[in-house]
Amino acid sequence: MAHTAMSGYGTTAGDDPLQTAVWRLRSRACWADAAALLEPRTASAALQRASLLVERCLYTEQGWAEAEDALRTAEALAQSDDERGAAACERGQLAYASTLLAVRDRADEARAALGRAAALIAPGAPGRALLDFRRGLLAENLAHSPQSARAAYRRAHAGATAQDNPLLLSFTWRHLAGLALREGELVEARHGFRESLRIREELGYLVGTAPALASLADAETEPEASRLRAEAGRLFRLLGGVPTWLADQLTPPAATA
Repeated sequence: MAHTAMSGYGTTAGDDPLQTAVWRLRSRACWADAAALLEPRTASAALQRASLLVERCLYTEQGWAEAEDALRTAEALAQSDDERGAAACERGQLAYASTLLAVRDRADEARAALGRAAALIAPGAPGRALLDFRRGLLAENLAHSPQSARAAYRRAHAGATAQDNPLLLSFTWRHLAGLALREGELVEARHGFRESLRIREELGYLVGTAPALASLADAETEPEASRLRAEAGRLFRLLGGVPTWLADQLTPPAATA
């Protein structure tokens, strides 16, 4: 995920041409090219650039030094509480990605950064829904607390709905569905995964479509599951094996025996 201020930019007709270009590159896994279009002269541009490079780390497991540099620039330019909170949210996400992908354990840094962001970003502010979502990720994947994760995802889902942020909704739908699937709630899981996939296809979020297809495949029965997984694999290969962590999920369970 990226900074809320850019999540919907460039996805609809009439948007700023620069944001449209950034979105097209980002959605096709060209994060470095998208970041190169942004001059980090203002806090907003620096934050957007940093969020692109942080997202690249999560999807490719590469570019950590560039993301750190971009984050330091964003932190230096931030002046308002919202800007400082958004920068802290990105730092928390970078530390989370490093921990999740076993690059380096930065779990304490992730918790501290997101806690700092929560103190700076007011409830109802534009960046709060994204912050809630990321706190859910920590609860689910680092603290292994599905109940806390569900509560955070639901807050993020409500915030994304109120702010008309469809990209973030695609993430909250997917992660709430993942928790439902873990609990054996197949109807709820399928609904959430389908909503996530629908939104991503409508937005043209190509790099996020393969994970959405693979997640839905996990909740479906054969032969639909194999069809979805094959389509996810096609997109995965089209984008050069991105996101890297999807490779294992695309292997059918029977093939791993």
